[in-house]
Amino acid sequence: GELHLDIKVDILKRTYKVEANIGQPQVAYRETISRRVEQDYTHKKQTGGSGQFGRVKMIVEPNEKNAGLTFENEVVGGNIPKEFIPAVEKGVESVMSSGPLIGFPILDVKVTLIDGAYHDVDSSAIAFEIAARMCMREALQKAAPKILEPIMAVEVVTPEDYTGSVIGDLNSRRGHIQGQDMRGNANVIKAMVPLANMFGYVSSLRSMSQGRAQFTMQFDHYAPVPNNVADEVKAKYA
Repeated sequence: GELHLDIKVDILKRTYKVEANIGQPQVAYRETISRRVEQDYTHKKQTGGSGQFGRVKMIVEPNEKNAGLTFENEVVGGNIPKEFIPAVEKGVESVMSSGPLIGFPILDVKVTLIDGAYHDVDSSAIAFEIAARMCMREALQKAAPKILEPIMAVEVVTPEDYTGSVIGDLNSRRGHIQGQDMRGNANVIKAMVPLANMFGYVSSLRSMSQGRAQFTMQFDHYAPVPNNVADEVKAKYA
């Protein structure tokens, strides 16, 4: 956590006399899509001698949560020879590492290859890989992409006197209180809070509880970023 980072920085400065430039912690955002799109793309390049040709038509749509990327081939009639299908899949996969909004990895997309075309001389694996890559990029742009942010499961253990302040602060950090219970003389507050809003929480909690409250947090899931926050995130990574 942040406390560990502070300790490491202190060791670098005091023990090793290293004047390190310390940046702000970065959030590991992800991207996904929310609309089904049918996309057709032809890669055609003619130079001296044999050229390049590959056409793909695919359906790109949201996948089930945590399903990752699913690729299915439903081409019939040999419109794309079987030896080129792995190249199409490779082209699709190559786009998943960088989303269209802020360049973060893309989660949970289903791609179905439904049609295409080839040329006896000009078609090759690389031509179909390029066609699939470009088709996928265009489809993602049209498929209502959205940004996902990591949501942390936060547990705060605090004397009862500070419960109201702790809950109010968590709410101000876009947190959702999941519940409360007693542990000895302390109140345990459980909440789901976006990681982006948890930076600086160590010192805030220490201040509001006079050093008597403590917390733990761990990653729980990814969730869509609200529109007003998404605009800020896009501006940051533009």
